[in-house]
Amino acid sequence: MDSKMEEKDFLACCGSKKFAEEMTSSGPFANLDHAIDVARDIWFNKVDVNGWLEAFAAHPQIGQNPSAKHPSDTSAQWSKGEQSTALQTATDSSLQELSDWNARYWKKFGFVFLICASGRTASEILAELKRRYPNRPIVEFEIAAQEQMKVTELRLAKLFSTQVKAASISTQNPETAAKKAGEDRVSIIGAHLTATSEASAGKTPQISPRTRPPITSHVLDVARGSPAAGIEVRLEMWKGNQPRPLFGKEDEGGWVLEGSSITDKDGRSGQLMSMIDALNPGIYKISFNTGKYCPSGFFPYVSILFEIRESQKWEHFHVPLLLSPFSFSTYRGS
Repeated sequence: MDSKMEEKDFLACCGSKKFAEEMTSSGPFANLDHAIDVARDIWFNKVDVNGWLEAFAAHPQIGQNPSAKHPSDTSAQWSKGEQSTALQTATDSSLQELSDWNARYWKKFGFVFLICASGRTASEILAELKRRYPNRPIVEFEIAAQEQMKVTELRLAKLFSTQVKAASISTQNPETAAKKAGEDRVSIIGAHLTATSEASAGKTPQISPRTRPPITSHVLDVARGSPAAGIEVRLEMWKGNQPRPLFGKEDEGGWVLEGSSITDKDGRSGQLMSMIDALNPGIYKISFNTGKYCPSGFFPYVSILFEIRESQKWEHFHVPLLLSPFSFSTYRGS
C-alpha cells in the first residue's frame, strides 16, 4: 500500500522529524487505520517534548498563510486548505483580533495556537482561542498535542488518498483513469469514518493489531509545570457479584487487579495490562497514589472509574490526570 511513502511524506503530516523517521521505519502499513494507530503510538509515546515543539512550529498562525520558506510545500498547501473556511468567513476586524490574540497566546505559552481548523469559521476559532488562553502552560501543552494529532490523522488520510489514486490510475486504461481523476480525493476519509460507524452499529470492522496497551495514562503536575514522575498507578476491573459497583455501597472484593506500574520521567504510566486486541467490556478503575507523591496534598489517592462497552472494545483509552496539591481533573484523551 505505502511502498512509495517516504520520510518527507510523513513530515508533511507532522512537522516532527522524530515522528517522520519512526513512521518511515514502521511501514509499510496495511491500510489507513493501521497507519493512524501507529502514528498515535509514536506521537504520544515516542516523540519527546522537543519533537512536539518542532511539530507545533511547522504551523502558521491561524489566519495567516504559510511562509514562503516553509520546509514542506505539501504541508503548506494542506495548511492553506485546512484554514480555508476560517479565511473565507473572516472580516478585516476578525483577522486583526485573531492576530492580536495569537500574539498574546504566543507570549504566554511560547508556541503557536494549535487547533484542527478544518471546517471551522474564524469566529469559532477565535472563541476557542479565548477559551483556552487562561489554561496553565502544562495543560495547554497537552491540549495542543491532542490537536496536532487530529491534524496528523487528517493529513494521513489525504496522503493515503493520493497513494490509492496513483496506484489506481497506473493500472487503469486512459478513459477510466480520467474518470477516476475527477473523483473527490477525500473519499478515503469516508471509508475510515464508515469503519467507525460500523463499530458503533455493532458490526465487526477490520481491526489492525494493537501497537500499545489498550488502556494508558499520563500524569501532569500542573503546580510544578512538569510531568509527574514516580506515581504508583493501579488498573482494576469490576468482577463483583453485582453487575456494577453501586454508589454509596461497599465494594470490597469486587475489584480484580489488571496491572500496575509507576509513571516514568515523562509522567507516562507504562504497561498497565496485557497487549490484547479486544478489551473485555465492563467497568474499570484506575488509581493514582497521589498521597505518596505529594504528602502535603489534599488527596491521599485518586481513583477514576469508567465503563467500556461492547462497541468500544477495539478502541484505545487514554486517561490523563492533571494534578495539583488541592485539585485534579481528567478527560478521555486519544
